[in-house]
Amino acid sequence: MANTSKHWFITGVSTGFGAALADLLLSRGDKVAATFRQPQQAEAFTQKAGNNGVGLVCDVTHEEQVKAAVAGAIDALGHLDVVVNNAGYGSLGSIEEISAAEVQRQFEVNVYGPLHVLRAVLPHLRQRRSGHIINITSIGGLKTFPGVGVYNASKFALEAIGESLAQQVGPLGIHVTNIEPSGFRTDWAGRSANVVITAIDDYQRTVGENLKGIQSYSGKQPGDPQRAAQIMFDLVRQPNPPLHLPIGKAAVRGAREKFMALLQELESQAELGNSADFPE
Repeated sequence: MANTSKHWFITGVSTGFGAALADLLLSRGDKVAATFRQPQQAEAFTQKAGNNGVGLVCDVTHEEQVKAAVAGAIDALGHLDVVVNNAGYGSLGSIEEISAAEVQRQFEVNVYGPLHVLRAVLPHLRQRRSGHIINITSIGGLKTFPGVGVYNASKFALEAIGESLAQQVGPLGIHVTNIEPSGFRTDWAGRSANVVITAIDDYQRTVGENLKGIQSYSGKQPGDPQRAAQIMFDLVRQPNPPLHLPIGKAAVRGAREKFMALLQELESQAELGNSADFPE
């Protein structure tokens, strides 16, 4: 029987989806290069993985660290089949109240970080004429919510990068999938989040109430990270994987609602929109 083991490069493996995915892959015989920001975490992973993986120190906001991590992964594993842009966090608060510095940090982690990874891995994947890039975006990359606007913006951006990239690298035999989770039992809404408490009264019924709901929901989300990991394991073995994959019932429902509403709005205003061109 042919060896179907795949070699993965995954960012942000200390918690959440990254940790669940790396553990599953090692248990199923795949090989994993996993990035961490703390050296002791990387060392512990290397020891745990044995001959099947390596932990690498990498803050995705530092491009030189990303380049070194990708080079280390290729050196340790021989080649890469799957690249997962997983590292990220949520910046929560009203658009008016989140500082410019925090907006910059949100984009450095959630947008520039994945771009650093892509620039580092694409020469390798292009040379091999194969590979699968998975971007962990969010249902918040397709649909917006009050108090999540800056995070939404970063994930909308990553969605666009993934869509455009798929058109560029598809002819080269490289797949791209944007995975859009709804609420999963990770640290996203807990210690990993940066929350700006709403002080403006006008936003209490929108931003304030939604943030309370998000925080009270933490640890009770219906999404199971282990099941998400299994989905990703199976996904990269599909001959024709999708470009978009909402995971979790709320994500599937939310994506359907968003695009049905968008189509309805488009059709209701199509005559007005078409009137903008020069007459034929």
